[in-house]
Amino acid sequence: MECTQEMAMTDDDNKAKKQKFSPDNETIDDESAATLWWSIPEPVLINILRRLEPQDILNASATCRRWYEVANDNILWKHKFQEHFRTDPSIPLKPGAASWKDEYARLTSRIPFVQSERLYGHTHQVLHVSFSHNGEMFATCSKDGYVIIWNSTHPCTERYFHNMKHFNWKYTQYSQFNQSDTLLLVSGVHFGAPHSTSGEIAVFTVGENGSHMRCRVRNRPYDIFGTWFSDQYLISGDLHWLAHLISTSVLWLNKANQEVDSEHVPVMNQLYKLYNQNASSVRAIMMARCPWLDETNDPLAEHTAASKEEDSDDVDMAPCSSSNDPGRSNTVGNPLSQLASVRHSVDTIENDDLEDDSLPSTSTRRRRTHTTDDISIYFADEYRRLYNGEGCISDSSDDEEEEKVVEEEPDDMENSIPKYLIFSTGSKTYTPHQIGIKRIRHVTFPKKLDPGPSLKERYAAKKEKNQVREPDPDWNNYDSVADRFDKIDKVIDLHGHIIGMALSPDHRYLYVNTRPWPENYVISNPLEPPPIAQEIDIHVIDLMTLKRVGNMLRAHKAYTPSNECFFIFLDVCDDYVASGAEDMHAYLWDRYYGISLVKYKHTDVVNSVAFNPKDSQMLVTTSDDFSIKIWRSKAAAKKLNIDMTDNNEAFDLKLNRDMT
Repeated sequence: MECTQEMAMTDDDNKAKKQKFSPDNETIDDESAATLWWSIPEPVLINILRRLEPQDILNASATCRRWYEVANDNILWKHKFQEHFRTDPSIPLKPGAASWKDEYARLTSRIPFVQSERLYGHTHQVLHVSFSHNGEMFATCSKDGYVIIWNSTHPCTERYFHNMKHFNWKYTQYSQFNQSDTLLLVSGVHFGAPHSTSGEIAVFTVGENGSHMRCRVRNRPYDIFGTWFSDQYLISGDLHWLAHLISTSVLWLNKANQEVDSEHVPVMNQLYKLYNQNASSVRAIMMARCPWLDETNDPLAEHTAASKEEDSDDVDMAPCSSSNDPGRSNTVGNPLSQLASVRHSVDTIENDDLEDDSLPSTSTRRRRTHTTDDISIYFADEYRRLYNGEGCISDSSDDEEEEKVVEEEPDDMENSIPKYLIFSTGSKTYTPHQIGIKRIRHVTFPKKLDPGPSLKERYAAKKEKNQVREPDPDWNNYDSVADRFDKIDKVIDLHGHIIGMALSPDHRYLYVNTRPWPENYVISNPLEPPPIAQEIDIHVIDLMTLKRVGNMLRAHKAYTPSNECFFIFLDVCDDYVASGAEDMHAYLWDRYYGISLVKYKHTDVVNSVAFNPKDSQMLVTTSDDFSIKIWRSKAAAKKLNIDMTDNNEAFDLKLNRDMT
């Protein structure tokens, strides 16, 4: 009897547990509750899911077909994306992206985040890293005098190495693969006096059958670096002083293979001769391939027409005077070449600041970034409108054009492809603060050396010259000697010390690292450059219009003073921008949304970064801590079975705001 009563009570309890209460205190059973959940309107259900974490939303999507559809709602994931990454709500979905959910997944699991390897091939500060175009190799340069070529497949291994101290090099500082990935350009600094600017470029083969030197080319000053002009020709530089604070930078076109059968076959030819004032010089040259340039779309033609009017981007080449010599130190990184061996007094130079009305005010942005810790890239509307859209030339059409040209006749100079020569320079002080752009027209390389006049003819010419001696040119008066030099087509003043430049993969956009000068600073002595900020700004220049389309203020840190400032290399891939910094971290931003994503930890200055051009989920960083770190995405690390349990070297900037 007691047992029967207990069983009856248990059944009553179970029924009570299954019952639910409605707002009117009427009980409903589980079937009614299920019907109630099913009857929830979709906007209400989306509003509920918006309050969940992304992983909880994914779990809820496995409940039933209806919840799956609601949990994949594009508006829902747009809200989660903007909430997590703190983007401007007015920024639309990236062109070509499948959905906001896919973009959320890309920026959380498909960005370089996991340290997969740490390489110790160098015994000194590692200054630079560069990838081959096929993504199979990368090269690193160091103050130990070595250049090492690595295989990029996991795990990374040494492929070749060369000790450049055998050639009287102090250290290697820069490298670049040619377009076919068969040759490697390596730039370095010679041993010499503390103020020496002497450098050299070496070219190595990097084929399957080994690596050996093809040629060596003089390069002065050493921070010209050098660049490939075409697949088999490279550009080097030389510097000649003309007068006090006045010099000329001569750019030379060199054959990569200088083993010729006859002494009458030239191996180098002068490309350009540029005028320098106030102890400045051409530095950090690079080539941009610009297939969009033609007679109907040439921003330089518009610039020439507008140059008669006032233009804040243009720089007056009239020289200024100077006085005093700043001291220099070569203790950290790769400092600028020393040019402060001259003294002169100068007149006051007015500030030629550059501002774009389509971008936020610089002073306003600086106040805002100082208070909100905002390190996003701010773009003009034009940038996102053209990003992956109108005005961009596809790689396939470019390749087809190249193939057609090759079929018709060899084009060693690649004259069929319009190009810009880009470099940093200056006019107000010896530190680089301007971007110089030169349109490369039709270039020819002589097949045979011109023997020139005979000895008898040279003697007669010298005798005649001595009889009628012409006055020396007034090198300080640019207008009187302008016909002796090649004109720079466009100069953009960034009002700060330029410490790094990189091109986007399509060569459409130029990204520039600068350390800004104080606003409205007046330079009274070109040998005493303005003080520079500890923060590094990034500027974005559209090479189709030659205008700034974006900037990011106070993005990352640097601490060395102006006279000891060195290059901090950045890199750009299709989706992301990365840069080193002096605060012992590298940084990653999304190109389209402009948001900061990750910072990567080192124990000393991070000098250089590089994306794998075939895999943007792989990033390499190099540092003064002698190490090379390989970073891969969480998705790639999972495929490669890389342990992610102790990954504390990368920080998600959206989840670690207190650490930025």
